Amino acid sequence: MDRTSLYSAMSKYRYGVVSSTSSTGTPQSALVGIATTPNLEIIFDTVASSRKYPNLIERPRCSFVVGWGAEQTVQFEGIASLPTGLDLKRYQDTYFAVWPECRTHISWPGIAYFVVRPAWIRFSDYDQKPPLIEEMTF
Repeated sequence: MDRTSLYSAMSKYRYGVVSSTSSTGTPQSALVGIATTPNLEIIFDTVASSRKYPNLIERPRCSFVVGWGAEQTVQFEGIASLPTGLDLKRYQDTYFAVWPECRTHISWPGIAYFVVRPAWIRFSDYDQKPPLIEEMTF
């Protein structure tokens, strides 16, 4: 599977589960709305009062699971960051293309847009015989 095929698979989904680690080492997960870039970055918004926000600021390594329909899933490990300036605008535009109803979130107190760059991705399709399982390291 190449990047284009993986992007096609990932961009079908508007939700993913992000997992981060608390200051005490406790794993914490949340369902979030996502957008995926052609570079396989995942964008999502959250508020500073959420548990994931301080987790990702202090410990940016995180993981995602995206997709669960048709026996296909993407497991994703990466590094989260908060883009600024023109990068923030570009990522917001990508996010709002998927989530136009979320444009109003910009005015929310403490809103933040995280971008997670991939370090490792595994695509699994268990609907095929034999199953298709492919990994990419970045």
